[in-house]
Amino acid sequence: MRLLAVVVPAKDEEATIGELLTRIARVRVPGYELRAFVVDDGSSDRTAEISERHGAVVIRHPANRGLGAALRTGLRMAVDANAEAVVYLDADLEYSPEDIPRIMEPILSGRADYVLGSRFSRGVPGMRPHRWIGNHVFTALLSLLAGRFISDGQTGMRAFSREAASVAEIVHDYNYAQVLTLDLLRKDMRMEEVPINYRVREHGESFVDWSYPAKVLPAIWRELRSP
Repeated sequence: MRLLAVVVPAKDEEATIGELLTRIARVRVPGYELRAFVVDDGSSDRTAEISERHGAVVIRHPANRGLGAALRTGLRMAVDANAEAVVYLDADLEYSPEDIPRIMEPILSGRADYVLGSRFSRGVPGMRPHRWIGNHVFTALLSLLAGRFISDGQTGMRAFSREAASVAEIVHDYNYAQVLTLDLLRKDMRMEEVPINYRVREHGESFVDWSYPAKVLPAIWRELRSP
């Protein structure tokens, strides 16, 4: 049976990681074995212990390196494990693992190499105004740079063909959202968006704060200047 890797970067997510992995284990994609790869990005709680108890492959960063670095590690581990395809989603239960078959469909049908799960096509009740505005501003910027309309460039749920996961480069440890999409489009990976379910996190704190633009804009500039 072919392997579908589910990559979950996590930092101090002991309140949610167990439920997430339980729900991932219930997902069925015909012809594929789903295996969770949790990248523990310097957690100080029981994230790694709980993940191992739920049967996930756990990769640990001894210190926090950032979400971009964690996703980079997860993609590399999935490719090294010979995964046929990869899904990435955040560990905070904002994204529904039950949407994995939906986000994988363009990959498995051969139509796309890279899929963004779009939150805004179904609404995002409860999202704070500054987060809603920030998402739309950076998505508009990404659409302009990519030369095509994108409805949710910040999404924390994405799918990759093996080829896309193999060639993906994330040039910034903190940020991945925009630079990853620009990188894969520049490499002629076929991209689609599909609607997904979303709910605002109930536990922990998002890494996105008012300093986000100061970190993201240099990352985008670096990606645009890379050969």
